Amino acid sequence: MGWEIREAQNQGDIKKFVTFPLRLYRNHPYYVPPLISDEMGIFSPAKNPAYENCETKLFLIYHNNSCVGRIAGIISHIANEKYQEKNLRFGWFDSINEEKSAELLFSAIESWGKERGMTTCSGPQGFTDLDPTGMLIDGFEELGTMATQYNYPYYPDLVENCGYSKLIDALEFQTKVPDIKDIPESLIKSAEWVKKRYNYQVLKFKNKKEALKRGMDLINLIDESYADLYGTVPLTEKQKNYYLKKYLPYIQTDFIKVVADEEDNLIGFLITMPSLSQALQKARGRLFPFGFWYLLKALKTYQVLDFYLAGVKKEYRNKGVDILMVSEITKTAAKFGFSYSESNPELETNKKIQNEWKLFKPRQHKRRRIYFKNI
Repeated sequence: MGWEIREAQNQGDIKKFVTFPLRLYRNHPYYVPPLISDEMGIFSPAKNPAYENCETKLFLIYHNNSCVGRIAGIISHIANEKYQEKNLRFGWFDSINEEKSAELLFSAIESWGKERGMTTCSGPQGFTDLDPTGMLIDGFEELGTMATQYNYPYYPDLVENCGYSKLIDALEFQTKVPDIKDIPESLIKSAEWVKKRYNYQVLKFKNKKEALKRGMDLINLIDESYADLYGTVPLTEKQKNYYLKKYLPYIQTDFIKVVADEEDNLIGFLITMPSLSQALQKARGRLFPFGFWYLLKALKTYQVLDFYLAGVKKEYRNKGVDILMVSEITKTAAKFGFSYSESNPELETNKKIQNEWKLFKPRQHKRRRIYFKNI
């Protein structure tokens, strides 16, 4: 039977594409499976508005009629317009430890990309920067998070043997949450000085409904504050509504820190939540019959606090907004009794945020890489 590349074209094929990693990583202690329903939605043009400005091809590879790998090729026209390039993105790459498998998968997307006029390829990347980005190259014995994808240690070799090299890395940190009495006094005093000096307000939301009223303001700020970061693309109005609906159910208002200026304009945000990693492992990709219960229980288990999104409006950077938010979330994490926090990926060039972590003596425990190749 040998090797065979097949394009995922119908719902059955896409289901195989989405669920392949569940077999590849079955019972793996560090792999965190996404929800199958969420992943199916990502690859549905009817549900994911990114398809309005992106093209994609999904490929599966079979060996002796058994599926052994997958890859997605994405052409983001809005990203290529922003960066003035003809770049193909690869994402959702998974494979057995076999060079032939990787070679055929990358050859398939590169051929398609060249047919569409692309001259370079980078990844792992998704449709937008809110999709999982980067391949794990260090930290294989660390539990993953909901916002990232785990991969086996052999993946970097497979990719590099296909001609890819480093473009940029992202770092992840774990820190111990201090007790209330042990929060650095210098942090608290600095935050109070900043608050008084600039008349900043730390907004308090009583419930999700109240937070939703500022939801579009918040996602507009996310879009604006990330505009200068590598690989980011501006979100359309449909995408903004899509992400609000997708992530709002998980949000807990205690763990969102939003700062406004004296005129009530949003200028900074920090979104965190209790880790769902172990709950997602138990759910095995499915909300029912028990997955939903595991997730709800995890949202009330205060052991690890995951940091997901943070940003400051450009004209307010270096004016203490980040210090104020870090102070507020540290007090909240200590109050709820969290033991640790997880940073999720931060570009290695983001020295400012890395310096802020130093206050808490972080452990840099994971590194992810975005690869690049001329095709």
